[in-house]
Amino acid sequence: MKPHSIQPDALPKFTPPPRNYVRTQRVAIWNAAFIIAGLLLIALAGEVYLRLANPFLEHSISSQFVDGVGRIREPNAELLYANWHDDNFVVSRANSLGFLDREPVSPERAAASCHIAFIGDSFVEAREAHISEKFHVRMEEMAARQLPRLNIATQAYGIGRTGQIHQLPFYDEYARLLNPKFVVLVFSTNDFSDNSTLLHSLAYGIDPDRLPFMSAHKDANGVLKLRPPDPEFGRFLLPRLPTPWHRQAWQRLIRVSYFAKWVDTKDFLWSYDNRPQVKAWLDIIAERPCCASLLDGQLPADWANAFERIERLPPILEEAMEYTAFGIEQFKRRANRDNATLAILPVAPQMGTQGDPQFDRLNAIAEARGIPIINNYDYIVRRGHAPEDARWSHDPHWNPTGHQWAAEAVLEWLKENQEGCG
Repeated sequence: MKPHSIQPDALPKFTPPPRNYVRTQRVAIWNAAFIIAGLLLIALAGEVYLRLANPFLEHSISSQFVDGVGRIREPNAELLYANWHDDNFVVSRANSLGFLDREPVSPERAAASCHIAFIGDSFVEAREAHISEKFHVRMEEMAARQLPRLNIATQAYGIGRTGQIHQLPFYDEYARLLNPKFVVLVFSTNDFSDNSTLLHSLAYGIDPDRLPFMSAHKDANGVLKLRPPDPEFGRFLLPRLPTPWHRQAWQRLIRVSYFAKWVDTKDFLWSYDNRPQVKAWLDIIAERPCCASLLDGQLPADWANAFERIERLPPILEEAMEYTAFGIEQFKRRANRDNATLAILPVAPQMGTQGDPQFDRLNAIAEARGIPIINNYDYIVRRGHAPEDARWSHDPHWNPTGHQWAAEAVLEWLKENQEGCG
């Protein structure tokens, strides 16, 4: 039997496409090429312009670990801060202690003055402000004109991502040496959660038993105890979820390209969702015997702001309040021991005045210990200003106006409490 064969006449005949179809296809290809070339040209022009218009690309900050204190800035190191949203680029330098402030005054100058120590987190560190713009510097300058006989001198001890418990060594190892007459704790809303060992660990992926700052834990009897910072904390970080390849590529690009960085600030492409990562860390920590009962209740996704929105807090947030009170109590004991006046400056507009749940929670802690509150929010409103004007448009920290208003609020309070200067 002969194999089946196809006759030539049975094959379909090739019909060339119409000329207008070929022409349209060529036009589309050329148009696409022109669009791509145009986009590349725009990107190139933008890259050149942004490199000429902006002094640097990214934040640059050096840190060191100090035994008994924790992770602070490298002494005398230059630090860069870039806020592309608000076109704010700041170059500052840490002092010899490792804080973004002027060099500490001499013990003789401090003893001859009404010395004030300001202690806090990123609002005191204030990387986004020049040192001459910071609230404690402006307050000192205004006090020199308005209260010259008090001879006010100030010093700031601030490191971002810290709460009051973390900041205790800032006083013990540095501020106390200058015998301040006033110690002012600058309190931001995230301090409630940062004081909690568990919530701080979940926020930054750090093992709760090995924090890089002073922390607190409960002993077998449920009594809160201080735990020194762990120099080996970096070896025990919680595991991170793998980053998608496209996100890795984009992160590499924005570290070298000014134009890509500008595009990234405009949120044209995507925004990073940290919730899956936090959920993974939460599952790891929840398996530990110490933490299981605390995490039985529902943990709000945005727990840093839950102290404002939730009337009845879940157990882990209730514990955060307990830790916050413990940290403030530790400062109060130190101030009493050293004959200093302790005060708290809540950050406005983050925290309002009476009626704001966050303010009321903090105020309850302060009132129970006889600690005065410097009501920054109330001061701003009484002067007829809008509290929201105190912050950058895309950054919760104080802009120069916010620093000025905070300085004025502290100075007003100081005028009413001059006896604290002795």
